Amino acid sequence: MENMLECALIVLWLQLGWLSGEDRVEQSPQTLRIQEGDSLSLNCSYTVSRFSGLQWYRQDPGKGPELLFLLYSVGDEKQEERLRATLLKKGSSLHIEAPKPEDSATYLCAVETQCSPGTCRLYPNPEAAPLE
Repeated sequence: MENMLECALIVLWLQLGWLSGEDRVEQSPQTLRIQEGDSLSLNCSYTVSRFSGLQWYRQDPGKGPELLFLLYSVGDEKQEERLRATLLKKGSSLHIEAPKPEDSATYLCAVETQCSPGTCRLYPNPEAAPLE
């Protein structure tokens, strides 16, 4: 239960835009349709003042997000079966080799930043869905 709450808080953090100043996280493409067997790449770009890590999540309909990868240093690359994530200086990519129908899901990236008291603020994300 504690891990689920922690995961939910990280996603909430991303959705609410808990980033200081002009910090931004953007993911592309927002939607994607492919043919079975084609390779695909999802991209996450970020501009943050104090980067401390990036996570990729998978969320199936009606379920909570599931952590796929944690990346901390530029050049980090992690792979699990057909999924591979790479961390670059200002972004990350998630590659899925030969996708199958069971790979259909929402994929999310989240960026960790370091804050000191008084330097981070919550900014509402008008595109975020309300939590239930």
